[in-house]
Amino acid sequence: MDLRDNIDDESEKEGSTSIQFTISSYGADYPVETVVKRLETHAFFVPPFQRQFVWSQRHASRFIESLLMGLPVPGIFLYKEAKTGRHLVVDGQQRLRTLQYFHSGVFLDRAFKLVGVRDEWEGMAYKDLPSALQLKLDDSIVHATIFQQDEPKDQLKSVYFVFERINSGGMRLSPQEIRNCISDGAAIALARELNDNSDWRDIFGEKKNRRLKDQELVLRALAMFDGREAYQAPMREFLNEFADKDIGKKDAEKLKKHFRDAIALVNSSYGNKAFRPSRALNAAVFEAVMVGIAERLETHKSAPDPKKFLASYDKLMKNTEFLRACERATAREDTLEARQKIAIAAFKSI
Repeated sequence: MDLRDNIDDESEKEGSTSIQFTISSYGADYPVETVVKRLETHAFFVPPFQRQFVWSQRHASRFIESLLMGLPVPGIFLYKEAKTGRHLVVDGQQRLRTLQYFHSGVFLDRAFKLVGVRDEWEGMAYKDLPSALQLKLDDSIVHATIFQQDEPKDQLKSVYFVFERINSGGMRLSPQEIRNCISDGAAIALARELNDNSDWRDIFGEKKNRRLKDQELVLRALAMFDGREAYQAPMREFLNEFADKDIGKKDAEKLKKHFRDAIALVNSSYGNKAFRPSRALNAAVFEAVMVGIAERLETHKSAPDPKKFLASYDKLMKNTEFLRACERATAREDTLEARQKIAIAAFKSI
């Protein structure tokens, strides 16, 4: 059984809040030459955790051919960051990277020469094009829709929603993939780091989840350590807000210690059977148990007795009220509070 794809997270079924946004948007036309320069300087920024470049050389060549023929091409979607002024590529990375690759002369790991195009252009690289065609391509226009969130000012919620709805790169990005695209702060960096923790890999599985679900679980534990009392559903948006949070070095070290100590204790006792009331790793069980253990380690400096921990954990896994709170409506505030209180009480005196 591949443990990394066997995850039970009932909160994934939840809806979104009814929040309203105030967004400014406008159109802009960029010559291809300008687009390439802005990509090179990262003024147009393609997040490293967006989906990989998936176009074939033939597909990319047909896009270049369309521009050489003077045909209109689909536009791109950019988010303008208020702090840096750079533009985050929300939709259109395949087109933008194709332009960058053709200008550079390299398509992934080989020379970029046009294939499957008109006979007179077949086999040509950018440098092989007549100067008039180079100029025509460089002057070709790429239309961009640029947006920025005006309200609420302190959050980037609209960007997450836009990524969910607009991105056309094939398979829809998962919530954690979107967070990696948008957020580059300490919270995401910490989740990435702790996702490599050896005890966590023993429990979750050696291979990482293709949709970053393992990293999202780590982020969920950290978010609960940091501010479970302020939790408001839906879970996805709570994690989005934490991913955007500025975490100081001291607080980051504290969160890191909570995670490492708690996951080490669980792994030493249960290994890859941990957090699995049935076959699947249950996200709500993981979250509540991690909170319960972290609370115990915070209030008692000495390590818990292994036998007492085993007994408390086993008893918790048989607690019908706890399991009920881990199986249905798991993202609701009252359900989350109930299971965490039970888990905290279970480990409090060991």
